[in-house]
Amino acid sequence: MNSYFITATDTDAGKTFISVMLLNGFNQLGDKAIGVKPIAAGADEQGRNSDALLLQQHSGIALPYDVINPICFHAAVAPHLAAFNENQDIDEALLSGSMANWQQLPANQLLIEGAGGWLLPLSDNRYLADWVAEQQLPVIMVVGMKLGCLNHAMLTVREIARSGCKLVGWVANCIDPDMALLEQNIADLCQRITAPCLAVVPNAPDNTTSKQLAIDLARKLLLCQHV
Repeated sequence: MNSYFITATDTDAGKTFISVMLLNGFNQLGDKAIGVKPIAAGADEQGRNSDALLLQQHSGIALPYDVINPICFHAAVAPHLAAFNENQDIDEALLSGSMANWQQLPANQLLIEGAGGWLLPLSDNRYLADWVAEQQLPVIMVVGMKLGCLNHAMLTVREIARSGCKLVGWVANCIDPDMALLEQNIADLCQRITAPCLAVVPNAPDNTTSKQLAIDLARKLLLCQHV
């Protein structure tokens, strides 16, 4: 199984949107893929997170919710703060056990969606990035294209490298339909980031465009697996 960690330059940059697109692309190519969200904050009355539910819905095999999302907190706040308020700890042993179980599932591609940005705190001295590095997961970065994204993207790239992880590619997700100099910003990032740009996703693409983008994105990631 090929495993990838999906991070982003910020909250609401589009991690789930791009993860679902990748899942759909792989599955349309007949390459069975599953998406999981180890940690989520913000749950419905049944204790389920909406992003994790989307990953469950679009995965290539049917999985119980608690397999997709082993740790979920009710409040839509930073998970380590939600854990403190709910008198819990974020159990990294549970994350690692879930990782071992995910890798035994009958699929070819595993997409592990993070929460927030790269340096998501787990405790006073641990970050989700530390766990990702220990698992030796290659990283895909989603850049939410908006004012300030150049700084956010390059800080994230530097931190991924400092963590000892490999950035295999990034996606320009055009979340601001009115962003000034959009094409120039994307070109600037392409020049600065050595990892390939896997896709430029327009704001609110229609169904036909989304389907083709999903297939193209999955194909590009498959090519990266052979580099």
